Amino acid sequence: MKKVEAIIKPFKLDDVKEALQEVGVQGLSVTEVKGFGRQKGHTELYRGAEYVVDFLPKVKVEMVLPDDMVDAAIEAIIAAARTDKIGDGKIFVSPVEQAIRIRTGETGEDAV
Repeated sequence: MKKVEAIIKPFKLDDVKEALQEVGVQGLSVTEVKGFGRQKGHTELYRGAEYVVDFLPKVKVEMVLPDDMVDAAIEAIIAAARTDKIGDGKIFVSPVEQAIRIRTGETGEDAV
């Protein structure tokens, strides 16, 4: 099993969710996050004063998947989230040692 975390632009969330559902992803978690990468934020003007917005709003989508679904999920995220502009986001994949469904006690891939 692998945990796939994707940090994307907020307005791409619905497209990513639909793309993941089409490849068979049944569950995911979404968190509103703030951060920056190469974008380094930007400067805005408010009531005549300039200020720097260091942390830009993003959305983190997380899911735990069987190994055989990971590549399809990654391709779906890339296709749905790409705008070809800086700040499109990142995808991280890490191993998951164990998963347990609390309600039934199922473990491993059965719990996902």
